[in-house]
Amino acid sequence: MINSQDIKNGTCIRLDGKLYFCIEFLHVKPGKGNTIMRTKLKDVVSGRVLERRFNIGEKLEDVRVERRPYQYSYNEGDQYHFLNQETWEDIIINKELITGVDFLKEGMVVEVVSDASTETVLFAELPIKVQLAVTYTEPGLKGDTATNTTKPATVETGATVRVPLFIETGETIVVDSRDGSYIERVK
Repeated sequence: MINSQDIKNGTCIRLDGKLYFCIEFLHVKPGKGNTIMRTKLKDVVSGRVLERRFNIGEKLEDVRVERRPYQYSYNEGDQYHFLNQETWEDIIINKELITGVDFLKEGMVVEVVSDASTETVLFAELPIKVQLAVTYTEPGLKGDTATNTTKPATVETGATVRVPLFIETGETIVVDSRDGSYIERVK
């Protein structure tokens, strides 16, 4: 159990039978009355964000989570196989629990977050910036870079990303794995 004033970004708590990560917190001292803790909590399973207020001193059930690096091996349908980097054990994670799964390529190291008490996998996160090769895109027009017009490009994982007109097939780009947006071209 932890006190509500001990909540920080990344703290995992159990509330109403569900697990939540704190993504934002603020101590609020109104003119009169007690100090409160205003938080934004993200549901681990559904990803929905909940705004919640707690009185200072309120007891909450904290959940100890572990973050470990796992290397992606292969998938069978919606079952993705990962290899623990330390013990070499193989675990299977469902597609819904992997953030940015469209940009996951073989051999990539992801961070798997699990509940330490029950050893159940909560979710797996790709690195925010992922380097991918462009396998197909329409040719761009030379000198047409004055506007920030984009075109679709297929990357090596099969996902489609909107890229600037100057990107060509065979180039390597950096993609934000959270929303699939183009960041930059790798030189």
